[in-house]
Amino acid sequence: MQYMFLTSGAETGLVPPQRMIDEIEKLTEEEMAAGRMLARGGLLPTAMGSARIESRRGKLKLTDGPFAETKEVLGGFAIFEFATREEAIAAAERFMDLHSRYWPEWEGTCEMRPMFGFEASAGAVAALDPR
Repeated sequence: MQYMFLTSGAETGLVPPQRMIDEIEKLTEEEMAAGRMLARGGLLPTAMGSARIESRRGKLKLTDGPFAETKEVLGGFAIFEFATREEAIAAAERFMDLHSRYWPEWEGTCEMRPMFGFEASAGAVAALDPR
C-alpha cells in the first residue's frame, strides 16, 4: 500500500542544521534505492509565494501567504510503498528520530496517511467511508 507522510511544524524561519539535512539525505537515498520511497518534496516558507484557495458554499476565496493565523504549516511530504502499516510506522519514526537527534528544538509532526490511487473505483472509495 502507498502511504503519504506529511511533515508540519511552526514556521519559525530557522534553517535546519546541516547534519540533520545530511542524515535525511542518506535516509532518502537508502529508501529510494530499496524502492520504498516513490516521491518527496520540501516546501518553501509561506512568505515565498504561497496562496490558499478555499471553497465555501460554492464560492472561492483566495488568500495570499504568509498565513499569520496558522500555528503549523506543511513543510514537506514523501510518498512510500510499504507491505504493512507497521513498516510505514517504523519508517515515519525513523524519519522523526533524525529530527529529535539533530534538531531537538524543532517541534512538529509527521502524519502518515494511507493512499488510494486515481484508478480506485467508487465502490473502493465508498469502502473507506467509516459511516
